[in-house]
Amino acid sequence: MKSLAQPLTRRAYTKTIAELGLLPSMLKHVKPKKMESKVYVIQEISGTRHGAPKINIMGASKYGDFVFCLPEMSQMIFSPGPLVFRLRDKLKHYTANDYLLLTGDPAIIGVACSMVSDITNGKYKLLKWDKQERKYYPIEINLHERGNTDE
Repeated sequence: MKSLAQPLTRRAYTKTIAELGLLPSMLKHVKPKKMESKVYVIQEISGTRHGAPKINIMGASKYGDFVFCLPEMSQMIFSPGPLVFRLRDKLKHYTANDYLLLTGDPAIIGVACSMVSDITNGKYKLLKWDKQERKYYPIEINLHERGNTDE
């Protein structure tokens, strides 16, 4: 029996549950539509490697296909160079239509936001979890926006 521990994309997840017989037969032959946008998950969710992720991020899949940037145990300690290099490589195709899902080490999240901001000239989108509504909301960031501040 296959494990559902590491579905990387919605397509892979759908294929896996179809193979396990958990998907209605009429949907087994439907090819999932490729999303135009991507959701860059900064760091794999803690517990994913053991098949028991601490949080469920599948609600974010409606905004695009998942791209996991770093493994769950990544940490920025004394030599951030290799980690920054790997993160830059994963984020190099980020566009203004894509989203960031801010998971993991806060230092890594800060570096990822800086990189994406550099790629998109200060305009990017992220997904914020609302505990009360139990869903993700998109937030658009424009670092160069001029206007009044709300007080």
